[in-house]
Amino acid sequence: MSITINKRATWGKYASESTQEHASSPPRPSTRAWTGHMGVFIHYLGAGSTSDLETEEDCRREIASVYADHLPEFEGDIAYNFLVCRHGNVYEGRGYERGEGNGDAYVDGVGRNTGFYSIVGMIRSNDTVGEDMLRAMRDLIHHLRTEAPKRTGGMIFPHGHDFDTACPGDLGMYAIPGSTIDPSAPWTGVGGDIHVYRTQKWVNRTYRDAPGYLKCPENGRTGWSTVLSLTQGLQHELGISPTVQNFGPGTFNAVKNRWVMPDRDPSENIQRIYNGALWCKGYWASLDLTGWDADSQESTERLYRDMGLDYADEDKRHAMWPHVVRALMRMDQFRKVPGGDDHVRGIQQRLNSRYVAGIGIPAMYLVPCDGVYSRDVQQGLMMGIQYELGIAMGSINGYFGPGTQAALRGKGSATLTGDLRYLFRAACYFNSPTYTAQGERKYLPEDIAIDAQTGTHVGWLMDFQRFSQIPVTGHNDYTTWAQLLVSSGDVARDAAGCDCITEITAERGRLLKANGYQIVGRYLDEHLAPGDPYYLGKALKPGEPQTILNAGLRFFPIFQYNGTQLANFTYDKGYDQGKKAHQKAVEHGIGAGTCIYFGVDYDATDEEIGTHVVPYFNGVKAGLAELGGRYAFGVYGSRNVCIRVSDEAGARWSFVSGMSWGFSGNLGFPLPRNWSFNQIREYDFQPGWGLDHNIWRQGGDPGVSAVTP
Repeated sequence: MSITINKRATWGKYASESTQEHASSPPRPSTRAWTGHMGVFIHYLGAGSTSDLETEEDCRREIASVYADHLPEFEGDIAYNFLVCRHGNVYEGRGYERGEGNGDAYVDGVGRNTGFYSIVGMIRSNDTVGEDMLRAMRDLIHHLRTEAPKRTGGMIFPHGHDFDTACPGDLGMYAIPGSTIDPSAPWTGVGGDIHVYRTQKWVNRTYRDAPGYLKCPENGRTGWSTVLSLTQGLQHELGISPTVQNFGPGTFNAVKNRWVMPDRDPSENIQRIYNGALWCKGYWASLDLTGWDADSQESTERLYRDMGLDYADEDKRHAMWPHVVRALMRMDQFRKVPGGDDHVRGIQQRLNSRYVAGIGIPAMYLVPCDGVYSRDVQQGLMMGIQYELGIAMGSINGYFGPGTQAALRGKGSATLTGDLRYLFRAACYFNSPTYTAQGERKYLPEDIAIDAQTGTHVGWLMDFQRFSQIPVTGHNDYTTWAQLLVSSGDVARDAAGCDCITEITAERGRLLKANGYQIVGRYLDEHLAPGDPYYLGKALKPGEPQTILNAGLRFFPIFQYNGTQLANFTYDKGYDQGKKAHQKAVEHGIGAGTCIYFGVDYDATDEEIGTHVVPYFNGVKAGLAELGGRYAFGVYGSRNVCIRVSDEAGARWSFVSGMSWGFSGNLGFPLPRNWSFNQIREYDFQPGWGLDHNIWRQGGDPGVSAVTP
């Protein structure tokens, strides 16, 4: 990586006439101990603002001014090794010689000036850093590690490390290993917030000795680690010991029993915690965290409104405060996020208003109001439905259990009115769009709250039933409720598909056919050897494909090596396994054009899908293509896995693990448009023979109907 370092002469010409020659000359050799091998310290210019540094000439004049200030001390020269301006230009100070700006202290027994370069970002305390400066710092550190005459190590510290100083201001959140300026870590851009950073610094400093406390990263980025550290700080102030990273019933009740709003809380530290939590939520609060100022109060009132709660009523305000505090100590959002939907947000706010603030369901907490249908929102919706069905308050839990199912078969399947009708239609909206032969069909938001049975509502519902392959009734029957609420749907419905790890013999094939099955999924291979204690013997046996076909069945091939572990999902492994699947399919005489399903048999998070699962499937695609593209590939996994792999890697068909209805990837996501199999139940078909019960979509993957000997 090449980097341009502007020589001292570029700024030295702006020094006073008597010092221009020295300022413009190359750095003088070090006369004191100097290795530079440890890393770098990051600095800023001090208090104030650099709004006047608009041009590059302004920046060079500023460096000359810093030089003039440093001349009387720091051994008669500018103290820093390098300076980086807001435009992304790097300037030589003392260069590769010893600097004097890091302070007279030690890190791991090495002097801060002896073992570390000093880099100053040309901002002041009132400034925020920009991308150009951060990229230039990253390039400079890479240069110092790999190309400099005296190469440095991997440490990155803020000037304030073990010092009582605010330096380097906004840069402090980046002055750590693994940040965006660390060339050994991925570039993550400008994402830190100075107020979140100050919150992180304060909570770590204040509660580092509290029993159980876990330090959060000081990087200016809101995350679970930060809000959980704030939770521990709150617990400590409430007298809970040891502190834990969980806002459980004990913390909730401690806030409830305190019965005081933040504007009247006598504890300055509790007010600081609430201010910090507001900053982490993206609301303006006290700039220095102390006290409860007008910004803090206005943001709290705004937060109540965003949650769908009433702030004006004092009793309701106090009653909801423990719920609000719990929400502050989580990553839930209450303003619409990018990609959020206003109508979804309206439903979320109504859930909070009616069932948390109004009814007061004991097991229910505030749901996010970000416009996104998610796992927590689905749980809140379920609790609201349970209440409207007449389930006892103490039994409301958000789960699709036997009591809820029975109530849906009764009251839920009758003519709906009022809030239960609203929740049914909200569930329809959450599952929108559905798909028809003409394309997608969205549920009209106008139909959610209307007190009438509209043609558009019934039409959408019938299209949804057709797409989901359930009886087309246009009615709120149990099977439709189940399909709207859980990924497995009605597990008692008939299905024409199945899959298993057991060899299909002639007799087993006959039994499957006699019980209404028409297609069976079987594994092409197994990665474990017969002697391994975890060996299952699940792979297709020689001649088994023809045995299946002779029984009047079809089959579809599955390939899964360690599909339950994140470590399996890399591009290289996908590439190798794609080629292995091709080889095994050819060995079994499976014809060209067949779709092979590659398994993701665990609850992959959205982040993991992007970083691991999609690259794995791109590898599968490349491996199959290298061998001629004889076979298509499909994906087995949660709804979210199937949707993203289909959209981003090009999977032909989706085999949905619908029976894993508790997976986060199945909560808040619709059926994939290209679903072909929906695995809704596992059971013992016969003793020792477990079977997965799969809905086989009409017009979906036809499977294998013939093999070549």
